[in-house]
Amino acid sequence: MAWEPSDLSQKIISQGLDVMPVTTMKGVGPRNAERLDKIGISTVQDVLFHLPARYQDRTRLTPISSLRPGDEVVIEATVELCDIKFGRRRSLLVRVADGTGSITLRFFHFSGAQKSSLVRGVRLRCYGEVRRGPSSLEMIHPEYQRLDAAEAAGMEESLTPIYPTTEGMHQLTWRGMTEQALALLEQTPDGLPEWLPAELLSQMRLTDLSAAVSYLHRPPPEADQDLLLTGRHPAQRRLAFEELLAHQLGLRKLRREQRKILAPPLGGVGDLARRLLQQLPFQLTSAQQRVGREIKQDLQQPHPMMRLIQGDVGSGKTVVAALAALQAVESGYQVAMMAPTELLAEQHLLSFRTWLEPLDISISWLTGRHKGKARKEILAAMADGSAKITVGTHALFQADVEFSRLGLVIIDEQHRFGVHQRMALRDKGSGDASVPHQLIMTATPIPRTLAMTAYADLDLSVIDELPPGRKPVSTVVVPDSRRGEVVERVLSACKQGRQTYWVCTLIEESEALQCQAAEDAAEQLELALPELRVGLIHGRLKGGEKESIMARFKQGELDLLVATTVIEVGVDVPNASLMVIENPERLGLAQLHQLRGRIGRGTAESHCVLMYHGPVSQNAQERLKVMRETNDGFAIAQKDLELRGPGEVLGTRQTGEMQFRIADVMRDQPMLPQVQQAAELLLERHSESIGPLMRRWIADRGRYIDA
Repeated sequence: MAWEPSDLSQKIISQGLDVMPVTTMKGVGPRNAERLDKIGISTVQDVLFHLPARYQDRTRLTPISSLRPGDEVVIEATVELCDIKFGRRRSLLVRVADGTGSITLRFFHFSGAQKSSLVRGVRLRCYGEVRRGPSSLEMIHPEYQRLDAAEAAGMEESLTPIYPTTEGMHQLTWRGMTEQALALLEQTPDGLPEWLPAELLSQMRLTDLSAAVSYLHRPPPEADQDLLLTGRHPAQRRLAFEELLAHQLGLRKLRREQRKILAPPLGGVGDLARRLLQQLPFQLTSAQQRVGREIKQDLQQPHPMMRLIQGDVGSGKTVVAALAALQAVESGYQVAMMAPTELLAEQHLLSFRTWLEPLDISISWLTGRHKGKARKEILAAMADGSAKITVGTHALFQADVEFSRLGLVIIDEQHRFGVHQRMALRDKGSGDASVPHQLIMTATPIPRTLAMTAYADLDLSVIDELPPGRKPVSTVVVPDSRRGEVVERVLSACKQGRQTYWVCTLIEESEALQCQAAEDAAEQLELALPELRVGLIHGRLKGGEKESIMARFKQGELDLLVATTVIEVGVDVPNASLMVIENPERLGLAQLHQLRGRIGRGTAESHCVLMYHGPVSQNAQERLKVMRETNDGFAIAQKDLELRGPGEVLGTRQTGEMQFRIADVMRDQPMLPQVQQAAELLLERHSESIGPLMRRWIADRGRYIDA
């Protein structure tokens, strides 16, 4: 019997599905309501916009003779044989046939009663994925039901939706809830409120919103499965457009709100910057000069700069940041520079001290390992304003850290920090009811498509030029069976006066991942290369130890540095011209590119050896091929986006940011220019629609909009 809305439900329908609580629906008690609230679902509208991640086709039977590995199908067949097989793992094997062929059902978890019920002649309807077994095709743990010989069971009438879920919420629960929500939608006179203006709907030829939602929850049997499964169905595109628009509006709205906030205008006469440029042993590239001018102009404004600098590895972002810091200091304000790791913070500290201490500017630094009296002294200098520039890690935004007049915050590799961490540093303010300017840097090139979607609230600067003399790094891919040859290559490079990195992907031995532990690698390399001076660095060393080892390597006291991926960013040793990366198949493209960027910083030819352990997946082969073929950070980032998705490229997978419900940045790229135009239209002429659209699509997950 179909679910009917109660009188109470009818009353709430008149108020709108966007305010009707999920607890109105049958089966949604306090416990399930709490589970739903954790994933941002509190109203019936939220349920309707919790869309299927994929579909199963249970609307038709498939003959066994036409099955192929990988198919997910419904079959009807008769049991021919049922037996327990003993081996490394006990299993129940059930042989079934339908007249066109036979297949084996395999169960690793089963009961005696289950075995007894699957006797010869019993007719079953099964749903599952077809796999290749030792001797024939198999289904492992299929869903099945016994069929009454006298009565034929009806088939599903629509594709079966599979919903993204959370602990304790089963697919049957989701289907029950969406069934009720769809019934309520049908009872609502005007359906879901349409917040897109009529001119936009017409121009984009967008389908009816309520019809699109209903279709996606219960696609009919004749639905084009290929379009649905690839996210290209008109109903999906209708909702994806609206979701991308809501996201864009949130960021644009934030940008406009930021213009209303006060920030200290950092004028300065530029004397410190001129003195720095005169003493530098190199000339700024035209790209650095251009970005420097953009930042200088931003800092002079009475509203906060929000600028993202993208620059490939080695493009010289840090010196541009130093020039910005000098503009703030010359204007009487303090600067905080935050990096995600102690190693990277130390590298920035070293660069800033080298450049700025000759200008009589002392650089403080604060990390989690500063304790007791030393920490109190640093905090006191920051609070009384005598610490003009402070470099540090996440320790900079802890509650007891106070600044006298914080005017500029520089954040490196910002996507590694959580939203609230970044905001905590911003909220420390400049002491006069204004917020500091923000300069954000990343050496992870972000494809334009993704940048215009994820960072619409930021002004974007790109340092798209490498310093003169930088030569591209040549990259080769070899199996670890040729390890001996690679070791010989290391010896040859070091004998020529060059230095080498040997990068391991794990610290501790793990047979499962088959990765060589860094400690063991260092020990083996010392034995194999007794004439070389070998150092070891990894994340478990104390800060002082890491600093000492890196200093020895930089000063040429070590020939070979065995390291984990802690050297991914920030380390600058121009004499290092060879890098060996073990098990590169375990790393993403962006990380491999960052690691490779540690070499090629001098004038010598540089080489990177990617030494993999086979067999390698198709995806990993693609990554290694890209690394071999190009040094272009933006080309690599685009491929990384295609292979891994925006959540991982931006580092937001664990934080819930960029977790679209139906939109896909890669798939929906062609829509993005129209999304931007639509955002402008709504901001200028239909501002009343912005709030409801954002609440519909972003809700609690929109916290990142405040960053």
